[in-house]
Amino acid sequence: MIRSLTMTTPKRLRDLIREIRSARTAADERAVVQKECASIRDSFRDQDNTYKCRNLAKLLYIHMLGYPAHFGQLECLKLIASAKFTDKRIGYLGAMLLLDERQDVHLLVTNSLKNDLNHQTQYIQSLALCTLGTICSVEMSRDLAGEIEKMIKSSNAYIKKKAILCAFCIIRKVPDLMEMFIPATRSLLNEKNHGVLLTAVCLITEMCEKSPDTLHHFRKVVPMLVRILRNLIMAGYSPEHDVFGVSNPFLQVKILRLLRILGKNDTDASETMNDILAQVATNTDTSKNVGHAILYEIVLTIMGIKSEAGLRVLAVNILGRFLLNNDKNIRYVALNTLLRVVQADYNAVQRHRTTIIDCLKDADISIRRRAMELSFALVNTGNIRGMMKELLDFLENCDPEFKADVCSNIVQSTEKYSPTKRWHIDTVMKMLRVAGSYVRDDIVSILIQLIAETSELHNYTVQQLFLLIKDDIHQPSLVQVALWCIGEYGEKLISGVCEEDEPVQVSEDEVIDVLEKVLTHNYSTEVSKEYAMTSLMKLTSRFRTSVGRVKAVIDAYGGSTHVELQQRSVEYSNIFTKYENMRSALLEPMPLIEGSRSKNVLANSESSTDLLNEGNIPNGESTTSVKAKNINNTESQNILDLLDVVPPAGNSANPAPPPSGGANDLLDLLGDVATISNPAPPVKPTPAPNLLDDLMGGDTTHNNQMNGNDGPYKLTAFDKNGLKVELTCERDNGQANVTIINVKSTNSTATTMSDYIFQAAVPKSFQLQLQSPSGSTLPPMNDGEVTQVIKVNNPQKQAIRLRIKVSYKQNGNNVTDIGEVSSFPSTLWQ
Repeated sequence: MIRSLTMTTPKRLRDLIREIRSARTAADERAVVQKECASIRDSFRDQDNTYKCRNLAKLLYIHMLGYPAHFGQLECLKLIASAKFTDKRIGYLGAMLLLDERQDVHLLVTNSLKNDLNHQTQYIQSLALCTLGTICSVEMSRDLAGEIEKMIKSSNAYIKKKAILCAFCIIRKVPDLMEMFIPATRSLLNEKNHGVLLTAVCLITEMCEKSPDTLHHFRKVVPMLVRILRNLIMAGYSPEHDVFGVSNPFLQVKILRLLRILGKNDTDASETMNDILAQVATNTDTSKNVGHAILYEIVLTIMGIKSEAGLRVLAVNILGRFLLNNDKNIRYVALNTLLRVVQADYNAVQRHRTTIIDCLKDADISIRRRAMELSFALVNTGNIRGMMKELLDFLENCDPEFKADVCSNIVQSTEKYSPTKRWHIDTVMKMLRVAGSYVRDDIVSILIQLIAETSELHNYTVQQLFLLIKDDIHQPSLVQVALWCIGEYGEKLISGVCEEDEPVQVSEDEVIDVLEKVLTHNYSTEVSKEYAMTSLMKLTSRFRTSVGRVKAVIDAYGGSTHVELQQRSVEYSNIFTKYENMRSALLEPMPLIEGSRSKNVLANSESSTDLLNEGNIPNGESTTSVKAKNINNTESQNILDLLDVVPPAGNSANPAPPPSGGANDLLDLLGDVATISNPAPPVKPTPAPNLLDDLMGGDTTHNNQMNGNDGPYKLTAFDKNGLKVELTCERDNGQANVTIINVKSTNSTATTMSDYIFQAAVPKSFQLQLQSPSGSTLPPMNDGEVTQVIKVNNPQKQAIRLRIKVSYKQNGNNVTDIGEVSSFPSTLWQ
């Protein structure tokens, strides 16, 4: 009693804040905090609870400043157990800030939470619900899920909406508890309170994203959602829900997102919502930003479901209007969305090509980048000439970080759509002249192959390239391509013959002067000098009068400080002295290189933007350094990594047991993982699927019966973020229990997916053999594919279940996703 009377009153929170803010240095601040923490510790040891609430509030402020405050965790539990609301409020706030599921202390609060969830006062119930949603662990969720399910049925809207949000957090933590909340959730859509409706839609959305079965169940509520949305847009002014003249835009956006999920790949649900989508799109006020938010969700919903063609045109036109908006954020969103939907309605996006081209001149760099990517996605055979003119002008004036990507895309586009060979050559030569040193090395190889294949234009090409580097040798890529052509076709350069244009009269000495200039100029790169040296050597078999001069130039570099030039000089000089009789044969023109020029090389080109994700992504990195290593890794090791299982030792009698834990991983789903044999040699790609199947593709199985025999069954195993994995399944003719699955992976985005790995697992009653893939890079725009063969032995003739994992790198980001396939037709095992 005497001690309590003599104790000084602790400092108030506002006084502590004022004192900390008045500290002049970090050391002064630490001193204030340490002194106050010591005082708070002393007060916690005292049994007097008079100022415990104030001291914990100060401790939470200190915690928010970044200082340790763990010693206040038990005090939070004591305040939560208090009967006073003010104590509970600070106690629960402290629990949300200081406790999480990584600390065992948080389990001690479970009983208090259960008691307060059943309290008579709604505000105390509310505190318990907020805290449970914030710090719930798996164990706590399972213990208290029944209480939350009861509170969802409460007649109090205030408690009901908080209970729904708490159920949302529990389902996100423990998806297995979803079935408990499904019956109560469906009836929530009949509520009149907008807060309850909003939280109910969020809960249903989360359930549908977590479970395909739940998604199918909630497709029945599409008419109810349509009715709610219609009531929102037809309702009159309501000050409680009105935001700049729009009735509850938050609820509208959430409903539209849920409709997009429910209508995906479902014709009936999509048809039900077509009319309301058109009604919302035409009635929404676009003068305020809130209207733009709703229209943006409308566009995503229309393009995400099986909507009518007219609706898709309407959606693209909405994005076209966004491009004319003065707000740069809205313009960026429009370009980003158009880039995502361009493959869905190509012709509708083409109508806005002029506006998109104008965005290339925008002051904002992010808008210019998106406009550049969209412009290349719009290039086709009909507009290639006009688009390349605009893009070459953009290349000349764009930021340096854009130039490499623009060059790669120009080469790829002209490869696909060039109207004539002459135009193709002229375009890439202009690109080389404009791009300077920003052209990637692989582009030089592609252009050399292009020129080599166009034999009818060799005279024209070599003469034009010579004229370009005669006066300007500051463009390394242009110089290297020109030097290669001069070395290969030197006799055509001095022939004075050109069918395509007025011929150029060039002497042998003029050609050698240019090559010597490259060798001696300070601006020439080492690689360009190496090209020049080899070109000079080749000219000794093409020229007749200048062999001696060429030999003298080559000999002069025998003592060069550059090792590569020195080596070439010495070796070429030895050809003159020791192998003169073989020189003409050694220097014959190069044979043509087989294979596509750009398909395999440009597939590995870097890109610095993410076309399917909403956020800004940092610039990508080179993706070629670890491909061989990834391909050579056995799929057995990879799938064991997927399952967090220790791989069995090759020669050990006692393999290591799998680690404990991981209750939610693939082992729990399938019971165990089957043995995976070593990969077989690479297989040839499977034949391209029937075009009609591609157009009608979905997650359903296609039974193709011809001549009385079952043909291959096709189904889509994975389709997300532009990556599509298709399976073609058939029984092995030689082994009745074996199913052969041909896997084809394609990339519909505008950027390359590199380091691509496909992995699979089956239950332990099966045996699986995963053969090596045909590659590890997925080119953009479905310009290539990676194929792989899976053999599944099913001795017990059970339904086939396949768990898959895909991983790849895109725009410098590592992406990993997991899926399950169980819709295999029964004829594969019966």
